[in-house]
Amino acid sequence: MPTMQDNRSASASSEEPSLIKCVVWDLDNTLWQGTLLEGDALVLAPDVKEAIVELDNRGILQSIASKNYHAPAWEKLTAYGLAEYFLHPQISWANKSDSLRTIADRLGLGINALALVDDQQFERDEVGFSLPELMTIDAADIGRLLHLPALRPRFVTGESKLRRQMYHADIQRKQAEEEFVGTREDFLSTLGTVITIRAACEEDLLRAEELTVRTNQLNTTGRTYSHAELHAMLNSRDYLVLVAELQDRYGSSGTIGLAVIELGADGWLMNLLIMSCRVVSRGVGGIMLSHILQSAKRSGAKLRALFVANDRNRMMYVTYKFNGFVELGERNGATLLEHPLEAIRPFPSHVTVRLPDDEERPA
Repeated sequence: MPTMQDNRSASASSEEPSLIKCVVWDLDNTLWQGTLLEGDALVLAPDVKEAIVELDNRGILQSIASKNYHAPAWEKLTAYGLAEYFLHPQISWANKSDSLRTIADRLGLGINALALVDDQQFERDEVGFSLPELMTIDAADIGRLLHLPALRPRFVTGESKLRRQMYHADIQRKQAEEEFVGTREDFLSTLGTVITIRAACEEDLLRAEELTVRTNQLNTTGRTYSHAELHAMLNSRDYLVLVAELQDRYGSSGTIGLAVIELGADGWLMNLLIMSCRVVSRGVGGIMLSHILQSAKRSGAKLRALFVANDRNRMMYVTYKFNGFVELGERNGATLLEHPLEAIRPFPSHVTVRLPDDEERPA
Protein backbone atom coordinates (compact mmCIF):
# COMPACT_ATOMS: atom_id res chain seq x y z
CA MET A 1 0.00 0.00 0.00
CA PRO A 2 1.41 3.45 -0.88
CA THR A 3 2.60 5.43 2.11
CA MET A 4 3.76 8.89 3.01
CA GLN A 5 5.69 8.50 6.23
CA ASP A 6 6.76 11.43 8.37
CA ASN A 7 9.43 9.97 10.64
CA ARG A 8 9.89 13.23 12.54
CA SER A 9 8.83 13.64 16.13
CA ALA A 10 5.19 14.66 16.10
CA SER A 11 4.31 18.04 17.52
CA ALA A 12 0.98 19.11 18.93
CA SER A 13 -1.77 18.32 16.49
CA SER A 14 -2.95 21.93 16.48
CA GLU A 15 0.36 23.14 15.02
CA GLU A 16 0.90 23.58 11.30
CA PRO A 17 3.13 20.91 9.68
CA SER A 18 6.77 21.85 9.23
CA LEU A 19 7.48 23.11 5.74
CA ILE A 20 9.67 20.88 3.57
CA LYS A 21 12.34 23.00 1.86
CA CYS A 22 13.88 20.34 -0.39
CA VAL A 23 12.42 17.25 -2.07
CA VAL A 24 15.02 14.60 -2.91
CA TRP A 25 14.19 12.16 -5.69
CA ASP A 26 15.32 8.58 -6.28
CA LEU A 27 15.66 7.72 -9.99
CA ASP A 28 14.97 4.08 -10.95
CA ASN A 29 11.26 3.26 -10.71
CA THR A 30 10.65 6.60 -9.02
CA LEU A 31 11.47 9.58 -11.21
CA TRP A 32 11.43 7.30 -14.21
CA GLN A 33 9.97 3.85 -14.84
CA GLY A 34 12.58 1.16 -15.37
CA THR A 35 16.16 0.55 -14.25
CA LEU A 36 18.92 2.47 -16.01
CA LEU A 37 21.74 -0.06 -15.61
CA GLU A 38 19.57 -2.93 -16.83
CA GLY A 39 19.10 -1.19 -20.16
CA ASP A 40 15.35 -0.71 -19.77
CA ALA A 41 13.51 1.65 -22.09
CA LEU A 42 13.04 4.39 -19.53
CA VAL A 43 10.05 6.73 -19.44
CA LEU A 44 9.21 9.43 -16.94
CA ALA A 45 6.83 8.26 -14.24
CA PRO A 46 3.33 9.73 -14.42
CA ASP A 47 2.92 13.15 -12.78
CA VAL A 48 6.68 13.52 -12.16
CA LYS A 49 7.44 16.42 -14.48
CA GLU A 50 4.35 18.33 -13.34
CA ALA A 51 5.38 17.82 -9.71
CA ILE A 52 8.99 18.93 -10.31
CA VAL A 53 7.96 22.10 -12.14
CA GLU A 54 5.31 23.02 -9.57
CA LEU A 55 7.57 22.40 -6.56
CA ASP A 56 10.15 24.66 -8.20
CA ASN A 57 7.49 27.32 -8.73
CA ARG A 58 6.61 27.12 -5.03
CA GLY A 59 10.23 27.79 -4.08
CA ILE A 60 10.87 24.24 -2.86
CA LEU A 61 14.36 23.06 -3.79
CA GLN A 62 15.01 19.62 -5.29
CA SER A 63 17.88 17.16 -5.48
CA ILE A 64 18.69 13.54 -6.32
CA ALA A 65 19.77 10.61 -4.14
CA SER A 66 20.18 7.56 -6.36
CA LYS A 67 22.31 4.43 -6.36
CA ASN A 68 23.57 4.67 -9.92
CA TYR A 69 26.56 5.71 -12.00
CA HIS A 70 26.54 9.48 -12.26
CA ALA A 71 27.38 10.08 -15.93
CA PRO A 72 24.61 8.00 -17.60
CA ALA A 73 22.04 9.07 -15.02
CA TRP A 74 22.85 12.76 -15.49
CA GLU A 75 22.81 12.32 -19.26
CA LYS A 76 19.28 10.91 -18.99
CA LEU A 77 18.09 13.74 -16.71
CA THR A 78 19.53 16.24 -19.19
CA ALA A 79 17.72 14.54 -22.06
CA TYR A 80 14.45 14.86 -20.14
CA GLY A 81 15.14 18.58 -19.64
CA LEU A 82 15.14 18.16 -15.86
CA ALA A 83 18.82 18.36 -14.83
CA GLU A 84 18.66 22.10 -14.11
CA TYR A 85 16.11 21.55 -11.33
CA PHE A 86 18.42 19.51 -9.09
CA LEU A 87 20.95 20.99 -6.68
CA HIS A 88 23.92 19.01 -5.34
CA PRO A 89 22.69 15.66 -6.76
CA GLN A 90 24.14 12.57 -5.05
CA ILE A 91 24.32 9.82 -7.68
CA SER A 92 26.61 7.15 -6.32
CA TRP A 93 26.54 3.89 -4.36
CA ALA A 94 26.46 5.50 -0.92
CA ASN A 95 23.71 4.83 1.60
CA LYS A 96 20.68 7.04 1.01
CA SER A 97 20.99 8.47 4.51
CA ASP A 98 24.59 9.55 3.81
CA SER A 99 23.54 11.14 0.52
CA LEU A 100 20.77 13.03 2.28
CA ARG A 101 23.17 14.32 4.94
CA THR A 102 25.45 15.60 2.18
CA ILE A 103 22.59 17.37 0.40
CA ALA A 104 21.36 18.99 3.62
CA ASP A 105 24.87 20.13 4.49
CA ARG A 106 25.58 21.64 1.07
CA LEU A 107 22.24 23.44 1.00
CA GLY A 108 22.66 24.67 4.55
CA LEU A 109 19.38 23.04 5.64
CA GLY A 110 18.39 20.95 8.60
CA ILE A 111 17.67 17.28 7.95
CA ASN A 112 14.05 17.83 8.97
CA ALA A 113 13.65 20.22 6.02
CA LEU A 114 14.16 17.37 3.51
CA ALA A 115 11.80 14.75 2.12
CA LEU A 116 12.86 11.65 0.16
CA VAL A 117 10.73 10.15 -2.63
CA ASP A 118 11.74 6.52 -3.19
CA ASP A 119 10.03 3.37 -4.47
CA GLN A 120 11.91 0.91 -2.26
CA GLN A 121 10.66 0.19 1.23
CA PHE A 122 14.17 -0.90 2.25
CA GLU A 123 15.63 2.50 1.34
CA ARG A 124 12.85 4.39 3.11
CA ASP A 125 13.34 2.22 6.20
CA GLU A 126 17.12 2.78 6.18
CA VAL A 127 16.57 6.53 6.03
CA GLY A 128 13.84 6.38 8.66
CA PHE A 129 16.16 4.52 11.03
CA SER A 130 19.19 6.75 10.45
CA LEU A 131 17.35 10.06 10.05
CA PRO A 132 14.06 9.77 11.97
CA GLU A 133 13.35 13.48 11.59
CA LEU A 134 13.21 13.22 7.78
CA MET A 135 10.00 12.59 5.81
CA THR A 136 9.96 9.63 3.39
CA ILE A 137 7.43 9.27 0.59
CA ASP A 138 6.55 6.16 -1.40
CA ALA A 139 6.99 6.78 -5.13
CA ALA A 140 3.53 5.29 -5.64
CA ASP A 141 2.17 8.46 -4.02
CA ILE A 142 3.71 10.94 -6.47
CA GLY A 143 0.25 11.77 -7.78
CA ARG A 144 -0.66 13.16 -4.35
CA LEU A 145 2.69 14.80 -3.69
CA LEU A 146 1.60 18.35 -4.47
CA HIS A 147 -1.28 18.09 -2.01
CA LEU A 148 0.89 17.30 1.00
CA PRO A 149 0.48 20.11 3.59
CA ALA A 150 4.24 20.18 4.17
CA LEU A 151 4.76 20.96 0.48
CA ARG A 152 2.15 23.70 0.26
CA PRO A 153 3.62 27.01 1.47
CA ARG A 154 0.93 29.45 2.54
CA PHE A 155 2.08 31.93 -0.07
CA VAL A 156 4.56 32.11 -2.95
CA THR A 157 6.58 35.29 -3.38
CA GLY A 158 8.52 36.50 -6.37
CA GLU A 159 11.70 35.44 -4.56
CA SER A 160 10.23 31.97 -3.96
CA LYS A 161 10.09 31.42 -7.71
CA LEU A 162 13.73 32.49 -8.06
CA ARG A 163 15.07 30.44 -5.14
CA ARG A 164 16.67 27.72 -7.27
CA GLN A 165 18.44 30.29 -9.47
CA MET A 166 19.78 31.99 -6.34
CA TYR A 167 21.17 28.69 -5.07
CA HIS A 168 22.77 28.05 -8.46
CA ALA A 169 24.47 31.45 -8.17
CA ASP A 170 25.69 30.44 -4.70
CA ILE A 171 27.18 27.26 -6.18
CA GLN A 172 29.01 29.26 -8.87
CA ARG A 173 30.26 31.70 -6.24
CA LYS A 174 31.58 28.92 -4.03
CA GLN A 175 33.28 27.20 -6.96
CA ALA A 176 34.96 30.47 -7.93
CA GLU A 177 36.19 30.89 -4.35
CA GLU A 178 37.64 27.36 -4.32
CA GLU A 179 39.53 28.11 -7.54
CA PHE A 180 40.68 31.56 -6.38
CA VAL A 181 44.35 31.97 -5.52
CA GLY A 182 44.64 34.26 -2.51
CA THR A 183 43.03 34.93 0.85
CA ARG A 184 39.30 34.84 1.52
CA GLU A 185 39.36 38.60 2.06
CA ASP A 186 40.97 39.03 -1.35
CA PHE A 187 38.26 36.89 -2.95
CA LEU A 188 35.45 38.78 -1.21
CA SER A 189 36.87 42.03 -2.50
CA THR A 190 36.38 40.78 -6.09
CA LEU A 191 32.64 40.20 -5.68
CA GLY A 192 31.47 43.81 -5.73
CA THR A 193 29.06 43.10 -2.90
CA VAL A 194 26.35 45.68 -2.24
CA ILE A 195 24.12 45.35 0.82
CA THR A 196 21.07 47.59 1.03
CA ILE A 197 19.50 48.11 4.46
CA ARG A 198 16.23 50.02 4.54
CA ALA A 199 12.89 50.32 6.25
CA ALA A 200 10.47 47.69 4.99
CA CYS A 201 7.55 48.74 2.80
CA GLU A 202 4.25 47.07 2.01
CA GLU A 203 5.75 45.15 -0.92
CA ASP A 204 8.29 43.50 1.44
CA LEU A 205 5.79 42.01 3.87
CA LEU A 206 5.13 38.65 2.21
CA ARG A 207 8.88 37.98 1.97
CA ALA A 208 9.35 39.23 5.55
CA GLU A 209 6.69 36.83 6.79
CA GLU A 210 8.27 34.05 4.72
CA LEU A 211 11.64 34.69 6.37
CA THR A 212 10.12 34.33 9.85
CA VAL A 213 8.44 31.06 8.85
CA ARG A 214 11.29 29.46 6.91
CA THR A 215 14.39 30.55 8.84
CA ASN A 216 15.11 28.42 11.90
CA GLN A 217 18.90 28.50 12.20
CA LEU A 218 19.83 32.16 11.84
CA ASN A 219 16.90 33.42 13.90
CA THR A 220 17.42 35.09 17.28
CA THR A 221 14.07 34.31 18.90
CA GLY A 222 12.14 31.94 16.64
CA ARG A 223 9.27 34.41 16.61
CA THR A 224 7.05 34.34 13.54
CA TYR A 225 5.10 37.38 12.36
CA SER A 226 2.07 37.31 10.09
CA HIS A 227 1.53 39.72 7.23
CA ALA A 228 -1.12 41.47 9.34
CA GLU A 229 1.26 41.89 12.31
CA LEU A 230 4.03 43.24 10.10
CA HIS A 231 1.60 45.59 8.40
CA ALA A 232 0.49 46.96 11.76
CA MET A 233 4.10 47.52 12.82
CA LEU A 234 4.88 49.28 9.55
CA ASN A 235 2.19 51.81 10.38
CA SER A 236 3.16 52.24 14.03
CA ARG A 237 5.59 54.72 15.52
CA ASP A 238 6.44 52.10 18.12
CA TYR A 239 8.24 49.75 15.72
CA LEU A 240 10.99 49.80 13.14
CA VAL A 241 11.04 46.96 10.59
CA LEU A 242 14.22 46.73 8.53
CA VAL A 243 15.07 44.51 5.58
CA ALA A 244 18.46 43.80 4.00
CA GLU A 245 19.14 42.91 0.36
CA LEU A 246 22.36 41.58 -1.14
CA GLN A 247 23.73 41.72 -4.65
CA ASP A 248 27.12 40.96 -6.21
CA ARG A 249 28.58 40.13 -9.59
CA TYR A 250 26.81 36.75 -9.55
CA GLY A 251 23.40 38.40 -9.24
CA SER A 252 20.87 39.26 -6.57
CA SER A 253 20.41 37.15 -3.46
CA GLY A 254 17.14 38.96 -2.78
CA THR A 255 15.93 39.94 0.68
CA ILE A 256 18.18 38.07 3.07
CA GLY A 257 17.77 39.90 6.38
CA LEU A 258 15.00 41.11 8.67
CA ALA A 259 15.02 43.03 11.94
CA VAL A 260 12.05 43.93 14.12
CA ILE A 261 12.82 46.65 16.66
CA GLU A 262 10.45 47.96 19.32
CA LEU A 263 10.93 51.67 19.99
CA GLY A 264 10.13 52.21 23.65
CA ALA A 265 10.40 55.24 25.88
CA ASP A 266 13.32 53.64 27.73
CA GLY A 267 15.19 52.49 24.62
CA TRP A 268 15.11 50.22 21.58
CA LEU A 269 14.49 46.46 21.87
CA MET A 270 15.39 44.06 19.07
CA ASN A 271 12.64 41.46 19.16
CA LEU A 272 13.95 39.62 16.12
CA LEU A 273 16.98 39.43 13.84
CA ILE A 274 16.98 36.94 10.96
CA MET A 275 19.55 36.10 8.30
CA SER A 276 19.03 33.78 5.35
CA CYS A 277 21.17 30.65 5.61
CA ARG A 278 22.45 31.25 2.08
CA VAL A 279 24.49 34.27 3.18
CA VAL A 280 25.67 33.09 6.59
CA SER A 281 29.32 33.35 5.56
CA ARG A 282 28.99 36.86 4.12
CA GLY A 283 28.81 38.72 7.45
CA VAL A 284 25.41 40.29 6.74
CA GLY A 285 24.23 39.84 10.33
CA GLY A 286 27.13 41.89 11.67
CA ILE A 287 26.64 44.57 9.02
CA MET A 288 22.96 44.89 9.84
CA LEU A 289 23.74 45.05 13.55
CA SER A 290 26.35 47.78 13.01
CA HIS A 291 23.78 49.89 11.17
CA ILE A 292 21.19 49.42 13.92
CA LEU A 293 23.76 50.22 16.61
CA GLN A 294 24.81 53.40 14.81
CA SER A 295 21.17 54.44 14.40
CA ALA A 296 20.42 53.86 18.09
CA LYS A 297 23.49 55.83 19.12
CA ARG A 298 22.52 58.78 16.91
CA SER A 299 19.03 58.70 18.44
CA GLY A 300 20.42 58.66 21.97
CA ALA A 301 18.57 55.41 22.70
CA LYS A 302 19.70 52.34 24.60
CA LEU A 303 19.77 49.20 22.46
CA ARG A 304 18.78 45.88 23.92
CA ALA A 305 18.08 42.55 22.22
CA LEU A 306 16.25 39.33 23.01
CA PHE A 307 17.65 35.88 22.31
CA VAL A 308 15.82 32.55 22.68
CA ALA A 309 18.14 29.56 22.30
CA ASN A 310 17.25 26.42 20.40
CA ASP A 311 19.38 23.55 19.15
CA ARG A 312 20.28 25.33 15.89
CA ASN A 313 20.58 29.09 16.36
CA ARG A 314 23.68 29.47 18.52
CA MET A 315 25.40 31.30 15.67
CA MET A 316 23.05 34.24 16.22
CA TYR A 317 24.01 34.41 19.90
CA VAL A 318 27.66 34.39 18.82
CA THR A 319 26.86 37.22 16.37
CA TYR A 320 25.45 39.31 19.21
CA LYS A 321 28.43 38.63 21.47
CA PHE A 322 30.99 39.18 18.70
CA ASN A 323 29.44 42.57 18.02
CA GLY A 324 29.73 43.70 21.64
CA PHE A 325 26.43 42.77 23.31
CA VAL A 326 26.52 41.74 26.97
CA GLU A 327 23.97 39.75 28.92
CA LEU A 328 21.72 41.55 31.39
CA GLY A 329 19.59 38.61 32.54
CA GLU A 330 16.28 37.00 31.57
CA ARG A 331 12.98 38.43 30.33
CA ASN A 332 9.92 36.24 29.80
CA GLY A 333 12.04 33.16 29.08
CA ALA A 334 14.45 34.97 26.76
CA THR A 335 18.02 36.12 27.34
CA LEU A 336 18.18 39.91 27.46
CA LEU A 337 21.33 41.56 26.07
CA GLU A 338 22.45 45.16 25.78
CA HIS A 339 25.09 47.01 23.80
CA PRO A 340 27.03 49.84 25.51
CA LEU A 341 27.14 51.74 22.18
CA GLU A 342 30.76 52.66 22.74
CA ALA A 343 32.69 50.50 20.26
CA ILE A 344 30.68 49.67 17.12
CA ARG A 345 32.31 47.47 14.50
CA PRO A 346 32.80 49.25 11.14
CA PHE A 347 31.38 47.88 7.92
CA PRO A 348 33.80 45.49 6.13
CA SER A 349 35.98 47.16 3.55
CA HIS A 350 34.91 44.78 0.76
CA VAL A 351 31.20 45.69 1.05
CA THR A 352 29.32 48.77 -0.11
CA VAL A 353 26.45 49.41 2.30
CA ARG A 354 23.50 51.39 1.00
CA LEU A 355 21.47 52.93 3.80
CA PRO A 356 17.93 54.35 3.84
CA ASP A 357 19.17 57.86 3.03
CA ASP A 358 20.83 56.42 -0.10
CA GLU A 359 24.24 57.25 1.28
CA GLU A 360 26.78 54.65 0.17
CA ARG A 361 29.40 53.64 2.71
CA PRO A 362 32.11 51.35 1.29
CA ALA A 363 33.74 50.88 4.71
